[in-house]
Amino acid sequence: MRVTIADVAREAGVSKTTVSRVINAKGEVDGSTAARVREVIATLGYVPSSGAVGLARGSSRTVGMLVPSLTWPWMGEVLQGVVDTVEAADYGLLLFTCNRGAESVERFTSQVSARAFDGLVVVEPENTLDHLTALHRGGLPIVLIDDRGHHPEFPSVVTTNHEGGASAARHLLAAGRTRPLVLTGPQHFGCVRDRLDGFRTVLQTDLVVHGDFTERSGRQAVEQLLAEGAQFDSVFAHNDISAAGVLRALRAAGRSVPDDIAVVGFDDIPMAEHTEPPLTTVRQPTRQMGETAARLLLSHLGGTATPDGPVVLPTELVVRLSAP
Repeated sequence: MRVTIADVAREAGVSKTTVSRVINAKGEVDGSTAARVREVIATLGYVPSSGAVGLARGSSRTVGMLVPSLTWPWMGEVLQGVVDTVEAADYGLLLFTCNRGAESVERFTSQVSARAFDGLVVVEPENTLDHLTALHRGGLPIVLIDDRGHHPEFPSVVTTNHEGGASAARHLLAAGRTRPLVLTGPQHFGCVRDRLDGFRTVLQTDLVVHGDFTERSGRQAVEQLLAEGAQFDSVFAHNDISAAGVLRALRAAGRSVPDDIAVVGFDDIPMAEHTEPPLTTVRQPTRQMGETAARLLLSHLGGTATPDGPVVLPTELVVRLSAP
């Protein structure tokens, strides 16, 4: 059943006239009331009828953010960076996830049609880049966080994945580790290829297992290799979650970390400080990634030209007890 303006008014606790004023950016509506109405519009998936006048682009003072899921380990830090920046500029934020696949994308698209926000910050959900590109070409300002090697035609914020992999290898090599196992993420991600290539520029290895960034993939890879008698003195896992699985498997097998096998992760999520032992890892500046993307978008909305290429933020090796 189609959501009506009356449904929005009832849910927001305001009159239909107030909802209409928010939609059309006309008349005086208290800022908190307008924000509540827009939130209800987003929640209910209300799309103004063809006879209604959409929000004028640039007048809503609201930014949208599209992410695959809030369960990603570093998503909270990225989101906080975006929130801090847009709120400081007196903008609101509408958050969309793709937890329900095509249904979520349809709901999000309805809000684009309703012009509920002025621009969009994106952590790309799977298989949505073509759709996002079409929206950008249609006039929606977009900034992408972590382009996964896709190099979109709109602005993006990325990190030095190649150098991050190289720094992990340099650290292991300096500690005398010469037989590394590399546990990657999904091969189609550009960041995965960059991390592996960077590592191999410093420390060659043919012992590479392609995982999926989960704890289980890290644990199962190490269990299988140990059962097969594979010889390795270190592990470079492409994220901290899979590195935690590596640590669990090594501990269960009676292998000492770092005495027998050193372990390095990637991301430096909060959990990395609390593994046993604490995890050496390559830090991605996740909150800064969110802040930078939001600033780029707000600057564009303010009339400033966006950079031609991606904005690149540096990674940093953080040394802890798993690979001192």
